[in-house]
Amino acid sequence: MRNALFAHVKRVVIKIGSGVISNAAGLENDRVASISEDICRLLKCGLEVVVVSSGAVAAGKGSLGIVGRPQTIPQKQAAAAIGQTRIMREYRETFQAHDYNVAQVLLTRDDLSNRRRYLNARNTVMTLLEYGVTPIVNENDTVVVEEIRFGDNDNLSALVASLVEADLLVILSDVDGFYDRDPSADPLARLIPLVERVTPEIEAMGGDSHGVLGTGGMRSKLKAAKRAALSGIGTLIVNGRTPHIVTRVFACEEVGTYVLPAQCKLTAKKHWIAFSKKPRGKLLIDAGGKRAVLYRGKSLLPSGIIGVDGGFERGDAVRLCDQEGKEFARGITSYSLAEILRIMGKQCSQIEQVLGYKYRDEVICRDDLVVTADQEEEDRQ
Repeated sequence: MRNALFAHVKRVVIKIGSGVISNAAGLENDRVASISEDICRLLKCGLEVVVVSSGAVAAGKGSLGIVGRPQTIPQKQAAAAIGQTRIMREYRETFQAHDYNVAQVLLTRDDLSNRRRYLNARNTVMTLLEYGVTPIVNENDTVVVEEIRFGDNDNLSALVASLVEADLLVILSDVDGFYDRDPSADPLARLIPLVERVTPEIEAMGGDSHGVLGTGGMRSKLKAAKRAALSGIGTLIVNGRTPHIVTRVFACEEVGTYVLPAQCKLTAKKHWIAFSKKPRGKLLIDAGGKRAVLYRGKSLLPSGIIGVDGGFERGDAVRLCDQEGKEFARGITSYSLAEILRIMGKQCSQIEQVLGYKYRDEVICRDDLVVTADQEEEDRQ
């Protein structure tokens, strides 16, 4: 089965978790070298590879005398500043031993939230690939604050996979894949080799566990897989501590858990709206407006808006919520909060009369609107 699934793969994003290449003492250089060698084999076969690597904090915390996970943001940022140089040195030396080069790409959520910077980041990574250079991507932990974090590198890897239009996302974890129960607590837990769709029930089975060295548990990996799926990208979750696991994956061995891509994928722009652009507020929508958006494929008109919250301007992303406060869509607004407060509940023909001008009839055009994953399905039940 894997032969058929991976036959088309030309560009792959490989996410390497902290628990894969580090331990309580710090960075495990031999593991970095082993995975890098496997990746170089892929390059020799003509594949393009983008690496999303965790491990900077784990690699640098020992120099600060920190035992366990750093507890404060300044500690994490200081450890990352030290560790990022160390981890890049290991990648550079291993890749150069096989006559390949790597490049460091550090991102924050703000970089991908801004459409222009998003496209600039894409152009940079794609140019590196054209020159045969392997980008090593990580969150810029030395400057990022909580409000603009990606959350974890699982999420970042899914966004990067969409950014470069990858054919496959491989997440190297410290477990063999997705189990129906916690394998550390239940010896009868069964590995699930194939997930057709990441539903809320599947996510709940992933739990919320975090490792000592990393921030992402199985649930975060499933969420990343769901986001990748909406870009038409399949995700394979495997145990990165298994020797030569990357080589085994591309030998089409039946290892880990494969999450299928969605049959109806989002366009690149709509994926950016849904997952990269940070919402600045929310609109409360009445039942008629919600039905028009969800089931009739319509734009959002001012007549369907019954409440506004946040602090947003024209061109910002906002959440669309029903009268119970549940989000069902996101979109780019054509009007600011102040303007919407004046025109909400009114007909399109009244916009110019109220404001003295009119940008367009729709508050959010259908082309700039994305139905939130799973919400539509829940509303149909």
